[in-house]
This record gives sequence, C-alpha cells and structure tokens, in this order.
Amino acid sequence: MNFFRGVMGGQPAGPQPSGAETIQKLCDRVASSTLLEDRRDAVRALKSLSKKYRMEVGTQAMDHLVHILQTDRSDSEILGYALDTLFNIICNDEEEEQDENAQKQADDLGTQFTDKFIQDSENVTLLLTLLEEFDFHVRWPGVKLLTALLKNQCAQVQGIILVSPMGVSRLMDLLADSREVIRNDGLLLLQQLTKGNAAIQKIVAFENAFERLLDIITEEGSSDGGIVVEDCLLLLLNLLKNNSSNQNFFKEGSYVQRMKPWFEVGDDNSGWSAQKVTNLHLMLQLVRVMVSPVNSPGATASCQKSMYQCGLLQQLCTILMATGVPADILTETINTVSEVIRGSQVNQDYFASVNAPSNPPRPAIVVLLMSMVNERQPFVLRCAVLYCFQCFLYKNQKGQGEIVATLLPSTIDANSISAGQLLCGGLFSADSLSNWCAAVALAHALQDNLTQKEQLLRVQLATSLGKPPVSLLQQCTNILSQGSKVQTRVGLLMLLCTWISNCPIAVTHFLHNQENVPFLTGQISENLGEDERLVQGLCALLLGICIYYNDNSLENYTKEKLKQLIEKRIGKENFVEKLGFITKHELYSRAAQKPQPVFPSPEQMLFDHEFTKLVKELEGVITKAVHKSSEEEKKEEEVKKTLEQHDSIVTQYKELIREQDAQIQELKEQVASMTSQNEQLQTSITQQLSQIQQHKDQYNILKLKLGKDSQSQANSQGDSSQVNGLQTEEITQLRDEVEELRKQNALLQTQLSDKDTLVNTLVSIHLYREQVHASVFDVGAELLFFWQELEALRSQVQSQMTEIHTLQTERQELLKRAEAGVNTEEVRSLSESRAGLEQQLASATSTVAILQTEKGKLQTEVQESKKEQDDLLMLLADQDQKIHSLKQRLKDLGETVEDEDDLDARDQTDDDEEEDEDNED
Repeated sequence: MNFFRGVMGGQPAGPQPSGAETIQKLCDRVASSTLLEDRRDAVRALKSLSKKYRMEVGTQAMDHLVHILQTDRSDSEILGYALDTLFNIICNDEEEEQDENAQKQADDLGTQFTDKFIQDSENVTLLLTLLEEFDFHVRWPGVKLLTALLKNQCAQVQGIILVSPMGVSRLMDLLADSREVIRNDGLLLLQQLTKGNAAIQKIVAFENAFERLLDIITEEGSSDGGIVVEDCLLLLLNLLKNNSSNQNFFKEGSYVQRMKPWFEVGDDNSGWSAQKVTNLHLMLQLVRVMVSPVNSPGATASCQKSMYQCGLLQQLCTILMATGVPADILTETINTVSEVIRGSQVNQDYFASVNAPSNPPRPAIVVLLMSMVNERQPFVLRCAVLYCFQCFLYKNQKGQGEIVATLLPSTIDANSISAGQLLCGGLFSADSLSNWCAAVALAHALQDNLTQKEQLLRVQLATSLGKPPVSLLQQCTNILSQGSKVQTRVGLLMLLCTWISNCPIAVTHFLHNQENVPFLTGQISENLGEDERLVQGLCALLLGICIYYNDNSLENYTKEKLKQLIEKRIGKENFVEKLGFITKHELYSRAAQKPQPVFPSPEQMLFDHEFTKLVKELEGVITKAVHKSSEEEKKEEEVKKTLEQHDSIVTQYKELIREQDAQIQELKEQVASMTSQNEQLQTSITQQLSQIQQHKDQYNILKLKLGKDSQSQANSQGDSSQVNGLQTEEITQLRDEVEELRKQNALLQTQLSDKDTLVNTLVSIHLYREQVHASVFDVGAELLFFWQELEALRSQVQSQMTEIHTLQTERQELLKRAEAGVNTEEVRSLSESRAGLEQQLASATSTVAILQTEKGKLQTEVQESKKEQDDLLMLLADQDQKIHSLKQRLKDLGETVEDEDDLDARDQTDDDEEEDEDNED
C-alpha cells in the first residue's frame, strides 16, 4: 500500500518516479494482482492520472481496462473506475481553453484512441451489455463513454450498434431511467446515434421514441422548459428531417396534434428567456420539417390538413399577430406559417381571413406587406414576409384574383390600405429592396394565371397632377428606361417577363409603345460592365418573349420583323450569348435550389425561385425561335394546324367509338341472355329425357308381364308372339329416336358454343370497324334463328311427351285388361293402334332429318364467317402498316404522336368512307 500512497500524494523516501513509469507499474499491478482490492486501487489511480497523462494511460492501459470490463463484472466500483478512465482518454474536453493547435492535437488523440477501442467490435458490444446494469456508477460512465465514441467516429460506431442484437433497444431504455442525469445524458447519446443514419432513425422511432420524447417535453414545461426540452427537440429533428417513413409514422400516430400546446403563448410576451427563444425556435423548425417543400407532395398536403384540423395553424397565426414577440421568433413563425399554407387551398383561405388586432381590423396579409415594403424593418423579416406572400399565392388562383382586384379601379377604396396599393407603393419607392420585393410579389400574383395577366393590363396610375394616367405596364418600362439601380431593374424585368409570357395580349400592349423595343435592343447591343450583364440577359429574355408569344397583330413588330431587327442591331449569336448570362450567374443557381428566398445580404437579392423555372422553360424555345427562318415557321404553323385538325378528327372518332362500344355492350348482353335461355332449355331437355327413360323402363316391365300371361293362354300363343314382337320393335324405334334426339341436341350445343366463341373473337379484335359490327349483327341474327330452332325442337319434345303420355295411358289400360283376361281381338286392336304410333315416329324421324339439314347449313355459314374474319385480319395488318408510316412521318416533323387508340379511330373513319362510297355505287 506504500506504493499507492506515493502515487496518490504521499511523501516517498526515494526519488519521485516519472509519470510513464508510474502508469507502467499500475498497469502491471492491474494485470498481475490476484486480489480484487489491489486491482480496484490500481484502476482508481489510473483514473486520477488519465487526464494529466492522457497519452500514456491510453497507450499502456487501454487493453488492461477492457480486460477489467470483461472479467470483473461482479464489482460495480472497479467497472465504474475503468469506464471513467476510458472516457477521460477518449473524450475531447471541449470546455478547456486551449489554443487551436492544442485543441487539434487533443482531437486527433481522441480519434486515435477511439479507433483503437472500436477496432474490436466486441468492445462496443461489451459496452452495450454494461449499460443494462442498473448501478449508477456503471451505467452513467458507460453512457458518457459511448457518447464520446460516437462523437469521434460516428459512422463506424453506428454500424457496430446497428448489427448488435437489441443494441438500439438497450439505448432506448435510458429514456425510461428514473435518474434524470442518466436520462438526460441518454438524450445526448441518442442525438449522436441518430445523426445521418436513416436505418437507426427508423428503429428508434418504432421503439416508441416519439411518445417518450413528447412526454418528457410536457413534463419539463414545453417551451418554458430548460435544456432538456432543447435536447428532446434536437433528437426529434434528427428523427424526422429527410426521413419520410418517420414523418408518416409521426403523422399517423396523431403526434402532430400534441404539438399545438407548445405554441400557446400568453398575452404578456415580455421578458422571454434565451432558453425559451431557443426552444420555440426548434419547435417551429420541427413544424417546418413536416411540411417542407422538399417532402413528397402527398405527405406535405396530409400534414397541412392535420395542422389545420387540430388548430395548430390557428395557434401559429395568433403568435404572428401578437405583440412583444422577439424578432427572430416572429421571423421563424412567418416562415413556418408560409410552408403550412403553401399549396393548400383550405389553409390559404383561412390565412386570408386572419385579421390583425388593430382598430380598425386589417387583414394579416396587409399588415405583413406593410413590413415588407418598410425599409426600416430587419432584412430577414422582410424576406420572410415575401416568402409568406409567395406561399399564399402558390397554386392559389382565387388568392391571385383577390390581390389583382385590389389594383383595379372598380375596387379601390380610398379610406383603407389594400395589398395592391402597398405593392404599387413598394414598386415605385426610392428603396431598391422594396422595388425588388414588390415586383416579385406582384409577379407571383400573375404566375400561371392568364386571366389575371389580362386584368392587370387595366390598371392605371396617376403619376402627377395635370397629367393623364398611364398604365402599370408603361410605368414599369418608364422606370427601366430611367436607369435606376440594378436590383430595381432586375425586379422590374422579372415582373415584365412573367407578365407577358404566354399572354399575346400583354405582348401586344408592350410592343404598342414605340419606345420599348428600341430601348431593349439598345441595352442588349451595348458593351457594358459586369454588373450590367445580368440586366442585358434579362432584356434579351424579354425581347425573346415578345417574339415567341407574338400573334403578329402589330404590323411593325411581327415575329419576322423583330428577328430581322435582332440580326441587324444585335446579331443572333450575340443575342443568344447575352441570353445565356442569366443561367450562368452564381445567384441564379442559388435561387433555383429552394423556394424560400435566403440571401446573405440585400445586395445579393436578385433572383426569385419561380422565375428560375420560367427561364429554364423559355431559354431553349427562344433560342430556337430566333434562329428559325420564316419558311420554317410557316411549316411549323401548318403542322400545328394539321395537328389541330387531327385532334378534332380524333375527338369525333372517340365519340363514335364510345357509341360503338355501347352497341357492342348491348350485343354482349343479348348473347349472355340467349346463352342463359339455352342453358335452361338444356336443363329441360335433360329432365324430359330422364322421364322418357323411366317410361321405357316401366314399359319393359309391362312387356315382360304380358309375355308371361300370353304363355298361360295356349290358344292365342302365336298372336301374342306377334304382339310382343311389335312391342319390342316399337320400343327399339323409340329408343333409337331418343338417342338420335340426344345426339342432335349435343351437336346443337356444340354449334352454340362455336357461335359464342365467334362472337367473343369478334368483340376482342378491332370492334371499331363497320365490317366487324356487321359480322356481329349477322352472328346475332344466326343466334336468333338458332334460338327459334331450339324453340321448335322443344315443341317437338313436348309433342312426343304427349304421345308418351298417351302410350302410358294405353299401357295402363292394357295392364288392366291383361289382369282381367283380354281376348285375342283386343290384342290385335292394340297392335293396330301401335301401327299408328309407328307412323308418328316415322314423322318424327323425318323432322330430325330436316333439323340435320339445317344444322349443315349453319355449319356452312360459320365457315363463311371465319373466312370473313381472316380477310378482316389481313385488312387490319395493312392498315397498321399505313399507321406506322404516318406515325413515323409525324415524328420526323418533331411532333408528339398519340397512341394506337387515336390512330385506330382514324382508320375507322377511312373504313366508314369506303363503305359509304360502296353504298352510293
């Protein structure tokens, strides 16, 4: 024990050993001591030296410490010392004030020891097993050590834990620990564990993480809680961000509804703590993760619906209009509301109805726009308001119409401030940022809405007293020509490009001003500085739109004359080069990435996200239009007209096909009905045949009985033999007739099946041709004729049943007479009656022969029908070849060719016309 007293601060008699020597001796004692107490003291000493001599302890003692974790599982104290020592040598202490080089060396050392520890994956598995120990001195240092390992080598440790049995589940148990320090450090551990690993994120989510985390947030006071709430929110963000599976699980689990109480702020919003601001900021980010524009549209729409139904959107709008809310929270709330309403008509309608608590009440949209065009407001707040306005108008034609309506003369109210007035005020103010924001906001009111583009042409502005009003379109071009700031001109050019694109009427209005085209050509042709190149590109885009969407209604500015002007004043290649400046600009690429306008500084606020889509759509077609000659354009117009005519013909054919489909469906129903009737007839015939067989059996029994009676009468033996012979012959004939009828019925049934097959074949092959329909009607007529034959056959069977009934009656009388002892004269009389029956049977046989002849005729007709179908198939092959060649010609002309349904309809018309000509002939 004297050795340990020296290490722990005693006064040894000899010279003081160095740190490395002391650590070596302690390691030897850990490895060789047989007493648990000695090993425990040695590990305690290593722990005390591990911070000061981090390199030496890590290099010499790590293997011994791991061995302690494996062998001394029964002693929690030595396990705790070993885990603390490993933590000290692996953890990079960020709290110490070190210079940059020292901190880098410490980080490298921690990474080096982490690599050594996880080189054997069983070490991490051992650590996970130790976390199951409930003892505080084992579990807490185990949590800290695993957290440090994840910080240093996150991906490698995640991989080991992922393949470890129940690895993630063991870590999830930490959230249920009643000791807050372990639970809180468990949150930090799970934060590191879930970074960037979707598989682990899914496992943690399905281990009931959402329920536990939301419970902890509620217990800790929601937004008023401390650092624990922040840790829970950070973990929730890890689980939900860019993980559609977890987002869907969160929504389906009704956890969105549990977010609403987070945003219930009181009337007194003064004195917000820094922690509350942080918590609420993370809560708003969590809402945005669920409705982010980068999510799938279906998932986003579903979350937006849930947020409206549970009242979360209403709660956010309350914060939006509240007073005393910190600026950064207000900004993030505006961004959050923006994405909750983006593209959702119900949410957009609700937002339009929100009023600010002012006197008189003003719509929230108007209040926000007032902040956007106010140059004294913070830049990030103005960007957030612009984003909110864009999201309100996204795919919202109703909202677009309401905004444009506030600019029209018939709806202007002089006593109130409208959104249109604020936008016009910002558009023509002295602040270039207000100009840009107002121009982009107004462009979103026109996005993909031809009606509002035409309506905005009616807007007139009073520029000064005594001068006539000018149109909004003209005023925008006037400001452009005055040479204002680059940001202002870029905003106005984006507005004009969005306004007149895909709107020939607006193009005509723009070209009607004689000064606009010379101004644009002058701007494009000049050699200006780097800052002006973007303006030149936008001017080229605007001029290109005037060419592409020109309806040639103005004689001086037709497509051809504008292209000639470009060739003379600018040059086609130079024009295309200037047009390409737009997409090459660095800020263009940044704006194209996401809808939210995020800019480091006001000077870099040049491009709008939706405008980048418009440029991408128009750049190619404008370049192509400028290089085309007038002859090529005429050919294209002819092709377009041909295609329009073709579309009209196809529409007619589609209507005809629908009618023919209805007729074919009726025929199918008739065939099905006739098939059902035939089945019923077959059942009836089967029953009748059974009854005939029963009568034959009874007749045979009677015959045998009569034979015995005739033997007892010797004087009439010869006559009786004749009678029996006649009876036998008659029965034989009846049997043959029945068999013949059965065969005939089987043949008729086979023929009916062939007919049904033929009808189905005709329906499945191109039923849209008139010849096929004629064949179907012929088959229907044949089936009707066949049904009539079956009715005649049924009548014959019923007639024969009557005869059999008569024979049965005669048999009964014969039986009675035999019992009474009849004489030879009566037997002879009976023989005469049977002779008459033979004649009837002969008549029936004749009828059967006639039916067989008719059957032969039907078979011949079936063969002819099959031959006709073969001819039709040959015609179809020829027509398909013609269709293929026509389709190839259309493809060569660069046009989109529709599928076989439309081409089949075209062939149908050709067949109809040929048939009409034949009929006329």
